[in-house]
Amino acid sequence: MLGLGNRNFMTSIVSLTMLVILLSSCGNNDRTLPSATGSIYECVVVCNDNVYQPIQAVMAADMPCLPQMEPYFNLSHITPALFDDFLKSARNVLLIDINENKYTQVKARYYRDAWSTPQVVCRVQAPSADHFTQWWTTYGEQIRDWFVKEEISRQTRFLKAGTNKEARQALKQHIGCDMFIPSDYVVVKDTDNLVWCCNNKGPMRKDIVVYRYPYTDTLQLKAESLYSKRDEVMGKLVSGSVEGSYMGTEYKIFPPQCKELEPLEKDSMISFYGYEIRGLWRLYNGEAMGGPYVSHTLLDYKTGYIITAETFLYASGQKKRNALRQQEAVLYTITIP
Repeated sequence: MLGLGNRNFMTSIVSLTMLVILLSSCGNNDRTLPSATGSIYECVVVCNDNVYQPIQAVMAADMPCLPQMEPYFNLSHITPALFDDFLKSARNVLLIDINENKYTQVKARYYRDAWSTPQVVCRVQAPSADHFTQWWTTYGEQIRDWFVKEEISRQTRFLKAGTNKEARQALKQHIGCDMFIPSDYVVVKDTDNLVWCCNNKGPMRKDIVVYRYPYTDTLQLKAESLYSKRDEVMGKLVSGSVEGSYMGTEYKIFPPQCKELEPLEKDSMISFYGYEIRGLWRLYNGEAMGGPYVSHTLLDYKTGYIITAETFLYASGQKKRNALRQQEAVLYTITIP
């Protein structure tokens, strides 16, 4: 908290609200925009030096439930005077505009395809650095989460172009759902109530497992029950080369995190609200193997089933953030007729 001591100032901070404006192409529909530059989960931050540190602390914080430290975003800090046309083409831009002569309160405006495509821009207007810093303390994580959702939304649109028809048919037959399983995956197992797909090409292995089971009680949707069910299903399904080994959840060092699942946007393809679990898996009684996983659990009221879709990775010694986020996007494409 800032030790500002000005009652009128603090009152104005409490009454601040975020103004959200989603603009498509910012009126640029009559011209062709250049392609956005930069890699996924990179963000250009345009701000003065005196407000960059709190932005960096949130935007580049360690992403939870990864086996090694990786930030939410790789940041490039640019002062407003150096923000030229070349940098305006970046795929993610966070622009902090501080001007006491123009603004009386803090507002955040969101734009899509302002200077390039696909691009998202968040412009925060504030009358002073103190006003902005106080506001960012409250809303910074929401800004970061918005950028994350926009990256995932881009990936879901990309997935539609090439999917595995065999995997999608297996999901419809055995689970009663559809999902944009990428075309470079193969179906490892498809039985009643479970479908397992894998991409084992290259140095990184990526798996997606979808399973369902009858819904009988609200307690099944509690975090502890979801953890237990995951261990039961994945422990029987995945093992190592050592006899008696099995996959389980890492609880001691990095306990899993469970929260309510939010759709990416109003027209998101996800059909129902549910729960997201993010954690680490490990191999018990076997080789020293492990990695991150993310699961989405939905309740299908019509059929009376709980459906869980999980993706997990194995890539020893490699960075995993981007790959995990791309796999997470697949989970968001699930639809239940």
